[in-house]
Amino acid sequence: MNILSMQNIRKSFGEREVLKDISLSVAEGQVTAIIGPSGSGKSTLLRCATLLETIDGGSVTYLDKTAAWEEGGKAKYASAQVLREVRSCFGLVFQNFNLFPHFSVLRNVMDAPVHVLGRNKKEVEEEAVALLRRMGLEDHAANYPCQLSGGQQQRVAIARALAMNPKVLFFDEPTSALDPELTAEVLKVIRALAEEKMTMVIVTHEMNFAKLVADHVIFMDGGVIVEEGGPGIIDDPSHARTRAFLNKLEG
Repeated sequence: MNILSMQNIRKSFGEREVLKDISLSVAEGQVTAIIGPSGSGKSTLLRCATLLETIDGGSVTYLDKTAAWEEGGKAKYASAQVLREVRSCFGLVFQNFNLFPHFSVLRNVMDAPVHVLGRNKKEVEEEAVALLRRMGLEDHAANYPCQLSGGQQQRVAIARALAMNPKVLFFDEPTSALDPELTAEVLKVIRALAEEKMTMVIVTHEMNFAKLVADHVIFMDGGVIVEEGGPGIIDDPSHARTRAFLNKLEG
């Protein structure tokens, strides 16, 4: 079963065409890694998938709910109610954490389930404490984000996204703001989620991690999907552009 289907996605910023007729689907339990050079459209694709950017053409569907479709050569979006339901399907973890600085760690994790979903505060607190325990952060529940390392903040951000019980988690370069030691602790958490069959889409520049954790790898360049397949394409790409990109990274 596909959690997400994006068909013929087009997106321009002014005269610059950033996404050129991109189609992809993400099946339940699948981990998809999106790789490619800076400016290839990876983050824009993620922002279109999570409704942070509007598409110019194509369609975006989560399960049986269509968020956007094309009509008369232009994109149309569903009603506010349908978009609310669509947003409940996914969570997004940003590269720079985006935690509320004036909330404690526990309140950061609890806030959306209580105020957006209207859930029982006591129940949410029990789940939030369990999530922080999973992230190795239960001793930091009362701390504020500024008192944590970058790796700890990113793990709070992951706990916060999981607190909404999403069907799919999106990560936009989750380790790009971290030094190597802190990167390892965040990647360990994401790997554990993959082992639990959490559906994830990860934009990453960590090729070894992508090989370890992804079932499906997409290589983007110049606003198009150049090559996609199993994680083996990282070691043995068939397209010259993919080879050039990976050789540059190794160099």
